[in-house]
Amino acid sequence: MKQKFLFLIVLALSLTISDTLYAQKFSDLDKSPMDVAAYPSSYRVSDKLIKITYSRPQLKGREVASLAKPGNVWRTGANEATELTLYTDMKLGNTTVKAGTYTFYTIPGENEWTAIISSDLNVWGSYSYNEANDVARITVPATKAKESIEAFAISFEESDNGVDMHLGWGTTRVKIPFTK
Repeated sequence: MKQKFLFLIVLALSLTISDTLYAQKFSDLDKSPMDVAAYPSSYRVSDKLIKITYSRPQLKGREVASLAKPGNVWRTGANEATELTLYTDMKLGNTTVKAGTYTFYTIPGENEWTAIISSDLNVWGSYSYNEANDVARITVPATKAKESIEAFAISFEESDNGVDMHLGWGTTRVKIPFTK
């Protein structure tokens, strides 16, 4: 009887220890979760023209200018640099950008922002940004909205001759035109 009891205790300990050893460790949720915006935006449409993958930092009582510093290259989100995928050739300003995946940066300003498409890939933040790898740039007006957005957001909207990318954070709004 004692041997049976001892066997059950050893078995229970073995299972507990092995379960602990092989348990999957999951990290906490990211403070700036990753998101994707695409056009067309319907999840039922698989034939996309453009897609952007970015992380969504939150203001949490801070000012946009303290996180996306005016005059400095910004990763256009948080964590890894934002990635832009074009599924067809498109123009940013007067520059035709071939279909493919790129890094998307911005340079925030009070009245205008510069949007940058770079050939760099697989980079974290904007620390290794290299202007020599720019594929296209455009400077666009920045406007102010009445309502504030807590988490940085990107969306797309069809325009007369292409797709407009909208950036919004706090009361800052920026529209970046991509044309066909």
